[in-house]
Amino acid sequence: MSAQTAPFAVLTDIARRSRSLSAGLPEQQEAVELWNGIGFILAGERYVAPMGEVTEILHVPRFTRIPGVRPFLLGAANVRGRLLPLLDLPLFFDIPRSSRSPRDRRVLVVEEGDVFSGLVVDSVLGMQYFAADSFKDTPDGVPESVRPFVTGGFERNDEVWKVFSAVDLIDDERFLDVAQW
Repeated sequence: MSAQTAPFAVLTDIARRSRSLSAGLPEQQEAVELWNGIGFILAGERYVAPMGEVTEILHVPRFTRIPGVRPFLLGAANVRGRLLPLLDLPLFFDIPRSSRSPRDRRVLVVEEGDVFSGLVVDSVLGMQYFAADSFKDTPDGVPESVRPFVTGGFERNDEVWKVFSAVDLIDDERFLDVAQW
């Protein structure tokens, strides 16, 4: 067996020819850090709640009205054996509801500590992803009543999605003050 037909020599020759004929590797692109959340519509504007703040999304369930409470508390629904208070966000913030059909309305379920509540929004746009570097501290066009619960915004395709903090809402004293006295 000659030196040129030895298995190692054949493999070495294949490797040499492969390197000489190969094109360069594609240019390395820097990975973009992503932020994600649940997108929703409120008064015709796009908002997004951080993923960790929304535990589930529901159609508006059948609920029982509760007498003696403020109008923004629609009532309570039985969701898998737990009572879920339903809070109408447009009524809470005293902002107009978008013209969407009542069938489009959804409930963002939030659970923080002892608080288990459903926030009724005009519609849900599903999971949204944003480049972390597209974050803006103070987005424009946020109604004054909603502003304390907006922590910034993400810009994508010439639109700004306002970041809505359900945790900040739950911590607000007006959220738990539902009695109409």
